[in-house]
Parts: sequence; structure tokens; C-alpha cells
Amino acid sequence: MGARRDGDQRAHVPLDVARAVGGSAAAIVIVGGGVIGASVAYHLAARGVREVVVLDRAPRAGEGSTGRATGGFRVQFASAVEVRLSLLAREKLRRFTAETGGDCGYVPAGYLWVATNEDELAALRDALAVQRANGVADAREVSAAEIAALNPALARDGIAGGTYCPSDGFIRPLQILDGYRRAAERLGARFVWDAEVTAFERAHDGRIANVHTAREAFAADHVVNAAGAWAAQVARLAGVELPVTPLRRQVAVTVPTSALPATMPMTLFAGDGFHLRVRDGRVLLLLPTDGATDDPFGVSVEPEWVETVARLARARVPLLADVPIDRAACWAGLYEMSPDGRAIVGIAPGVPNLCFVSGSSGHGVMHAPALGQLVAEIIVDGAARSLDAEPLRPDRSFGAVQPARAHRL
Repeated sequence: MGARRDGDQRAHVPLDVARAVGGSAAAIVIVGGGVIGASVAYHLAARGVREVVVLDRAPRAGEGSTGRATGGFRVQFASAVEVRLSLLAREKLRRFTAETGGDCGYVPAGYLWVATNEDELAALRDALAVQRANGVADAREVSAAEIAALNPALARDGIAGGTYCPSDGFIRPLQILDGYRRAAERLGARFVWDAEVTAFERAHDGRIANVHTAREAFAADHVVNAAGAWAAQVARLAGVELPVTPLRRQVAVTVPTSALPATMPMTLFAGDGFHLRVRDGRVLLLLPTDGATDDPFGVSVEPEWVETVARLARARVPLLADVPIDRAACWAGLYEMSPDGRAIVGIAPGVPNLCFVSGSSGHGVMHAPALGQLVAEIIVDGAARSLDAEPLRPDRSFGAVQPARAHRL
């Protein structure tokens, strides 16, 4: 459990669950009905908070970034807090059906990181040391020969080695969202769609008293900002600057093919971030770019990018040489990037009843089970208890701002 600090965090008062259960107003309003918002709603409701309202600007569930995720899950990170988030999330995914009645689609097909030179391999080894120091028992370094055995489809030239974790793999983002949403609703939570938040009404002590949409106002004891790529806009309604920016991530999709086995591990190249997986009989191909568009929230797919990733795929995976790209099936989504690439979780400076859970930087779906539990603990207990959330604090020093990247260890 992380230590509490002075300042704005000290002003946060844990929720009076008994009052929340019996009150007529919404005790907690969650802005954002994606997988993280749904996880927060479920975990709060499971703690006995029955007056939970989730507001989302979309017309229905799954219309935002959650529905555009590719569904990877890994514990292979280079930062300790992300390793611990993944371990907690994996534990909860294994209990997902028992907890929610849903199916998260977790398949431990493995994650295979590939290095093409010694510098990349050294970075993977450093990350592996962090993973082992934080409780990951099954990740290991693999040789070029072992990589060829784990994924025979790869071209064998230019591979220096890599790392592999067999319990990493795949999840189904929309099924996780649906499982948490339905379980939360059974416990009394309410999801309101087509309900974009337009204003926060502040009380004299700085707290948010009411949350306004175009049609309705919701009284709130606590507010959770789980608005994903739009989280900074929501934070500004409360007069707070949240350093989260949208970053487009494009996905190229092949025609249905049996060229690669469905059991192939997620395969990622550590240098440029090219990675691929098989899903529902098609191969998904990804290559991070700067994501720059005229519209920062745009999700168009660039034909030139598709050509680039297709050429790279043919060079690195010769079995795809004659497998066309299905241009109509390609898509793009938005990452919610923080300056250091880690989630921002905790009470907003100056607004003691506003909790942020944002900035997961491409890992929101896989960490949603853990993040929902942490936010419930912060609101109900006054502090995160499942793991040390200090590195995720909203008021942390982000250091030198790095260029937004959709790929990192």
C-alpha cells in the first residue's frame, strides 16, 4: 500500500458507503463508459456502492477506443508499476467468469519480443530483470533458434535473440467491457449513453457538486474521469490540466488466411515496434507512427502506411508474401498518451472529489481490471491497497517530456 502525501490528496475523504447506498442522488458519476469506466463501475458496485452512474458520449457501448483495441495482454514491461498492474490484472482475468459471469477471452498464447541487434537485446534483458524482480516467474530470454521454433513463420536472418512469456497472450476487449457492464448493472449501476458531459458545477470548497449533460444534471459525491483520449477535455471542465493527448494507432488486416496458425504468439520487434498476431482467421499488422493528423481525434487509415506495413510484413514474415491486405477491414483507434507512458490514477490536484484514471498509453484494456479495483479502493478506502500506486499519481513529476510513442517496452 502506498503512503499518503500531504496537499490535495490529504483533502480526499473516503466515501461513506452506507450513505451512498441509501441516498437518492448519484453518489459516484463516472465519465466514460469504455472498458476502464465499466471496470470502475463494477468494482465500486461490488464494494457496496449502489448509486453509480456512468455517462458516455457514444450512442452505445463499445463505440470508442475499447472496440478498436487489438486485444493483447502482457506482463513483459520495463517499468515495475506496469508489471505489477499486469500481474494484478492477470489474476483478475483468471477469475473474470467467477466475478462477473462473463468471458474475457483470455488465451495464453504468449508474447515474443524480437531483437535485431545487441542494443535491442540489452534493453529486453533489462526489462526481463525488472519483470523477475516484481514476481514474473515464467518470462525468459530466448535465442534466435528458440525464436524460430516459437514462430517458424519469421524470416531467420537478422535476429539477435529476444524474450518470451508463455502466460502473455490475448483477451477480448468488448467481452471484458460487456462483462463488467452487465455485472455492474446487476449490482445497481446505471449506464447512460449519448450523454456527453458539458459542465461541472463546483461547490465553494472546490468539490464538484453536479455533473451536467445536455439533457440532465447528476449530483455527485465523487466523479471519476475515465474518458480515455478525451480525458484532458473533461479535466478542463473542472479547471484542471491533465497531460493526456490522443495518438492514432493504425491496424492493417489481411484477408482470411490459414498462412499463420491461430496459436502463434503475439510477435513484436523491439526496435521499430512492428508486431503481428492472428485474430479470427486474419492477420493483424501494426507499425507505430507519429499518428499526426489534422484532426487529433481522427481515426482514418493512411493508404501509404498500409503499403509500408505490408512491405515490412512480407520481408519479415515470408509466408505473408501472397496474402493480400483487406483494405476495407483496416481500422484505426486512439491511444490516450501520458508524458511518461504510464497511467495517471488518483485524486486531481485542487478538486478533492475528482479521481483520474487515464493516460494508459495503449495498455488500458489489459490493465482495466486492475485499474478499476485501484480506483474503487481510492474512493472507498481513501488509498490504493492492492499495489503501490504512487508512481501513477496525477501530481508526479513526469520529467523530460518524451515524444508520444505507440510502442515501448
